[in-house]
Amino acid sequence: MRTLVLAGLMAAAAPVAMAQNVYVTADRLLDVSTGRMIQNPAIIIQDGIITAVGSRDRLQVPSAAIVHELTGVTLLPGLIDMHTHLDSDPTMGGFTGIGLPDAYAAVISVPAAKATLDAGFTTVRNVGSGNWDDIALKAAIEMGKVPGPRIVPAGHSFGATGGHCDITGLSPSFNMASPYNADSPDEGRKRVREIRKYGAEVIKICATGGVFSHNTEPGQQQLTLAEMKAIAEESHMWGLKVAAHAHGASGIRDAALAGIDTIEHASLIDDEGIAAAKKMGTFLSMDIYNTDYTQSEGPKNGVMEDNLRKDREVAEVQRQGFKRALAAGVKMVYGTDSGVYPHGDNAKQFAVMVRYGATPLQAIQTATINAADALGKKGKVGVVATGAFGDLVGVMGDPTRDVTLLEKPVFVMKGGEAVVGGDE
Repeated sequence: MRTLVLAGLMAAAAPVAMAQNVYVTADRLLDVSTGRMIQNPAIIIQDGIITAVGSRDRLQVPSAAIVHELTGVTLLPGLIDMHTHLDSDPTMGGFTGIGLPDAYAAVISVPAAKATLDAGFTTVRNVGSGNWDDIALKAAIEMGKVPGPRIVPAGHSFGATGGHCDITGLSPSFNMASPYNADSPDEGRKRVREIRKYGAEVIKICATGGVFSHNTEPGQQQLTLAEMKAIAEESHMWGLKVAAHAHGASGIRDAALAGIDTIEHASLIDDEGIAAAKKMGTFLSMDIYNTDYTQSEGPKNGVMEDNLRKDREVAEVQRQGFKRALAAGVKMVYGTDSGVYPHGDNAKQFAVMVRYGATPLQAIQTATINAADALGKKGKVGVVATGAFGDLVGVMGDPTRDVTLLEKPVFVMKGGEAVVGGDE
């Protein structure tokens, strides 16, 4: 009987209906797969899904359609950030937030989601939150209660006892620990099952130490190859992909060899790690912008000197690693670690990627077709094509010449609904 009641509640919480017909035209549309600029495009969206893409002179406006005519605008697919923490507040560094109520994080995730969507990121992968905040936020967005991007949530991230995903830096009298620590292959398998049970759509683990945790160093490996292999096998059996926080060289290598799908940060990657990632088809998600914010604003936000020290030590090494891995042909996705810096500034990483060797098109591809591939959502997000969600971003000018244009979108549409700009 309880199962039937729950099923009824889920049915009652169906997403709100989208506009029936939407017609969007602009000066240009960037084909992110080829880099070709399509002149005078027209796009028809019905019930949130793209049903036709063509030229303005051949694709007629459907009856009773909402029309958006975007003069001077270049359209792209809605952007994807593969590494966000929507319930994190970058202004609360160190232990400055220790006295706040547990629900504070959930509350601030609501404006963070809106800022992210308004910035043109219509899909995000939220790789770890406390108290299942990202899963609750996803439900509220899908029910039309609050605005925000499509969320692929991880729920609780986990790792080794005393490691980066645990609660460290407090005395034993606090009796604080992550409820999902895993210290053997079998424990790792169980954690996957538990976290999936409560709504996770991606599994996030911590394979090495971290920058902003306490009593860990980025280079320390904290999960074994056997543990990560068990976690990857279990996740894949359930149809889930796995993201591994890994700064250190050995942890990066073992994560790739274990079959982890995406490696986050990859700050200290070496040639062996690059070769392993390329061999295994592993995606790297390297957050090479955020140190600009953390070094300039971290001290006043309460970030401790030990954490700032680690941040300084890995910053340029990570950026050079990105350059080498990109040149070697390793697959890249766009992941920024938003929440370490203010939400809504996600697009600032594009310019840093270009500065360290990516072409503007390559950088854009990491946040569109590459990210969609890594999510297992090819053809649904990250592309403007029939059958994809009606997610669009518009900028004034040509982002393949000036990628910083993506920092100031003039038009954002999610599921056929204009959330920034547009006209009727």
